[in-house]
Amino acid sequence: MSGEPQQALQSVQRWMQDALVFPLRVTPGQTETLLASSARLSGAAGLAIYQRGYFLRIASCMREQFPALCHALGAPLFNDFVADYIRQHPPQSHTLYDLGRRFAAFLEDNRPDRDLPQRESWIDFMTELARFERQVFVMFDAPGHEGRAFADATTPDSQLRLQPCFALGAYRFPAPAYYHAVRLNRPPPLPAVQENFVALVRTDYVTRTIALSQPQYLFLQAMADGGSVEDGIDVVARLLKTSHDVVRQSWQATDGSRQRWIDGHFFIACE
Repeated sequence: MSGEPQQALQSVQRWMQDALVFPLRVTPGQTETLLASSARLSGAAGLAIYQRGYFLRIASCMREQFPALCHALGAPLFNDFVADYIRQHPPQSHTLYDLGRRFAAFLEDNRPDRDLPQRESWIDFMTELARFERQVFVMFDAPGHEGRAFADATTPDSQLRLQPCFALGAYRFPAPAYYHAVRLNRPPPLPAVQENFVALVRTDYVTRTIALSQPQYLFLQAMADGGSVEDGIDVVARLLKTSHDVVRQSWQATDGSRQRWIDGHFFIACE
């Protein structure tokens, strides 16, 4: 298909997308011109069915991607945010997998206290919770290391690298703990400010959340940025204002982070 027929089809497709995302913009004249009526259903009535079904499907997908945020906000308010979100960021892919990619940023950009001198902490928590849930969702289909060998206790430090399906998070609130409580049907009250550092790691297609201290987070962040174990040791030594030898001894201790993280499949061996 080329030329005028293709342009006409694209025009109708754009109109249909706008009609689904912005139903109030649709005029009766447009509907009558572009949509055929049947003996039982007018074009406008048929479009209304698609409009309702479209939003219900979008809202359902977003609730699946952000279950803890939906619980925290309540379904009606969550659905209102979703409706505003898809008007500002309509889906652009044939799959809904990428639907929530910009949701946390949307919440931050459209927060009601954006221009106030003092911001509401509960809104900060909501945006952090959305950010964490999006990261968990992405981990399900991210490239991993399943079916291949991980690093073991004999792997030299110089060859340790983070495995591909690994992510770090730093939060002002315990968003990870809140998320897991909701998933276990034990939802807690909205939490107070509490600095939180976690690692997300997937092995055998199961994603785990591991709590970290700030030094551990910075150590792993140095490696995530392309550094080595020695780079991580250097970061921690400077943070704690201690010697590299002290940090290295703690790292290599029998009950130290090295063995725990190797057992947790944080690392692969790199030649």
